[in-house]
Amino acid sequence: MPTPTLRRLTAAALLLGAATATQAQTTPPTTPNRFLTDSLDSYVQRGMRLWNIPGLAVVVVKDGQTLVQKGYGVREVGKPALVDDQTLFMIASNTKLFTGTALAKLDGEKKISLDDRVTKYLPDFRLYDSTSTRLVTVRDLLSHHLGFKTFQGDFTFFKSNLERADIVRRMRLMKPTREFRKDYGYCNSGFVAAGEVIPAVTGGTSWEEYVRQNLLQPLGMKNTFVSSLEFARQPNIATAYSNTFGPLAKVQFDNWDNMGPCASMASNVSDLTHWLRFQLDSGRYEGRQVLPWATLRKTRDANTIISSRKSPLFPTHFVTYALGVESADYNGRQVYWHTGGASGQVSNVCFVPEAGLGLAVLTNNDNQSFFEALRYQLLDAYLGVSYIDRSAQLLARRRAGELAAGPDPTLALAARVAKKAKAPLPLKAYVGEFDNPLFGRIQVTQKGKQLLVTLPTHPGLTATLDYMDGQEFRATYSDLVFGVLPAKFEVENGQVKSLEMRANDYVEADSYVFGKL
Repeated sequence: MPTPTLRRLTAAALLLGAATATQAQTTPPTTPNRFLTDSLDSYVQRGMRLWNIPGLAVVVVKDGQTLVQKGYGVREVGKPALVDDQTLFMIASNTKLFTGTALAKLDGEKKISLDDRVTKYLPDFRLYDSTSTRLVTVRDLLSHHLGFKTFQGDFTFFKSNLERADIVRRMRLMKPTREFRKDYGYCNSGFVAAGEVIPAVTGGTSWEEYVRQNLLQPLGMKNTFVSSLEFARQPNIATAYSNTFGPLAKVQFDNWDNMGPCASMASNVSDLTHWLRFQLDSGRYEGRQVLPWATLRKTRDANTIISSRKSPLFPTHFVTYALGVESADYNGRQVYWHTGGASGQVSNVCFVPEAGLGLAVLTNNDNQSFFEALRYQLLDAYLGVSYIDRSAQLLARRRAGELAAGPDPTLALAARVAKKAKAPLPLKAYVGEFDNPLFGRIQVTQKGKQLLVTLPTHPGLTATLDYMDGQEFRATYSDLVFGVLPAKFEVENGQVKSLEMRANDYVEADSYVFGKL
């Protein structure tokens, strides 16, 4: 049952949503905004230099008019092709609101109820404990109610060859560390399971095809793709970059297709104007009601409290999560947004119906906060907040955090390897097959003076192990996004018992213990 506080927040969201249903029609023609006309270009160009971003695209919609729709920088470092309003970026977790909207549509048509138990549509669905399995609803899947840590399980699922049905089956092996429906933990696999409800109730229409037919086509979003692989084949795309583990370097595009309902979509700022106008006009687009307002409103109703404390930086007091979109107050207005993070690309899509304002920022370096700073700067400019350079503010906080954290952990690992210590056991003693119940099996082989880990469920992914000290090795993954991190063997009486490994926090924060077979 929702708490009284959550019920009050939901009721407030309903009242605000009802007020915005007619607002887009009654707002007078927009007047120029001085930040947009006088400062935007220089602000973006300076921010891109400071944050080392090769390319960026931005759109601003106000009162039904597209005021900005443009690109900055280059699609690929060292090549002349510029980012423009047609350049495609992965929008990653901004996919989630498309999934939530699709299921809200089915709810509005009485084909499902968001409060139905998941097992009504997916009879074999299980969570770790029987009580949660019995109670979990479609709404829970879309609202991060499952009691998992943020990104829990994603090292197993991300870029793997596991199909969606297998991902859903393996969710029963994920032991929650928090309370069901009480604590917020961002769960990508929950959206995968929610996406599987769509073919179950539509006679086999896939999530991809349902989103195309019911959202992208009616909104004229002809250059928005639901498949990561389809995106990667297009001619005008932004190359992905990261400087998380060293100088700015090109990284592989993520293939999110097996987890499509949570993150596989790609778009450009031209198409996203259609999505924003639809959101700002209460479900209408080009004068046609694409979705009933009552259906669209359900996607925004608060289901989960993320925070109810005043922000130290922004004029915000609460943050909630609905069906694939976050909501907060911002200087007295209700703001909806979501971020998206793919390897080498991060994005933000945001709309403020009370102000007739929508915006999106797409970038191709994943190790920066400028994509968020620009959103806040635009919100400040339109919602009456006194000017403060949000880019400088966030950059200063980042540098302070890095200073407090001490030496670069990647360099620290390299220094340990450079000592060229000798492992306490012959390398062949570490060789063998290892297993984790959730992840599955991995193989460790010897490669000269190194060890090589092969992960069969992740095609092409390996990790090279260089000895450091004790029983610890440095693991360098062949796909940079998985990181450069320590790996530790457990040895008992001269025999290797297990290997503990983890990936970059972007993938999952928890480590996995693989027992030797």
